Amino acid sequence: MILFLVRRILLLIPTLIGVAVVTFFLIRVIPGDPVVVKLRADGAAVTEETIQAERKRLGLDKPLYAQFGDFVVGLAHGDLGNSLWTGQPVLKEIAIRFPVSLQVAIMATIIAILISVPLGILSAVYRDTWIDYVVRIIAVSGLAIPSFWLGMLMILALLSWKNWLPPIGYVSIFQDPVANLQATIMPAISVGYRYAAIATRMMRSALLEVLREDYIRTAKAKGLFQKLVVRRHALRNALLPVVTVIGLEFAFLIGGLVVTEQVFNLNGIGKLFVDATTRGDFNLIQGLVLMIAVIFILVNLVVDLLYGLLDPRIRVS
Repeated sequence: MILFLVRRILLLIPTLIGVAVVTFFLIRVIPGDPVVVKLRADGAAVTEETIQAERKRLGLDKPLYAQFGDFVVGLAHGDLGNSLWTGQPVLKEIAIRFPVSLQVAIMATIIAILISVPLGILSAVYRDTWIDYVVRIIAVSGLAIPSFWLGMLMILALLSWKNWLPPIGYVSIFQDPVANLQATIMPAISVGYRYAAIATRMMRSALLEVLREDYIRTAKAKGLFQKLVVRRHALRNALLPVVTVIGLEFAFLIGGLVVTEQVFNLNGIGKLFVDATTRGDFNLIQGLVLMIAVIFILVNLVVDLLYGLLDPRIRVS
């Protein structure tokens, strides 16, 4: 297990280098000049000399290979540079907004697990009964309804029935837990419902496939109770693809809640991604892409470790 962890951690280095190189050069292909966007954003009359001076200050007047060299040196020292728009360090810009997206992603994942696993098991065990039909309707509805639209409906419903709106802005859970939950529970529910719909369908199909295996029929032939067969023999194997889906969705939620964050006025990573792309903030985009790459790699590592816990054959191999 230790050797496995060491190998996976070592693989993190070339993966991040590859992501950094591809991101650096692809961003430079995007048309537009971030300096022009910054200085002339409000239609201000800025001379060409001022634009060139700003480009020189930011190091954008250097040849591409020189900019790449500076980027690699900074990356080796853990420095992602400063935002071209705000002038603040990229790590600081990310650190301010990361807790928002991380908390919503964790809460949505917990909600999705609590909904999807029981419903998926019920749908598979009681296949083609009214229970199965109800669960499938819930799952299909979750896939069909966009999370941001569900969030808007929740806000309108609370405003109409209770004359109450969730607080605007994010408050740390360590400062005010009540205000924090009031601001994050609704986006977590709206995102977690769609998240649960995907996991429920995966749980149902995986468990149905496992229940058709020979060893399950043998266990039933020996007279074991249905609940014992599902819990002890079928559930672990059926959870493997579900764990994969949950892990990938969690990594996606860190930077993919763009519209949902906009609806609930949460200044998270998704909104930061959009702002950085709109402004052509090269350094900030590079830092965000690297952060997402690290999260996906770490999530895949955790998923692989969970495989070993659920299936001893994987752990032995």
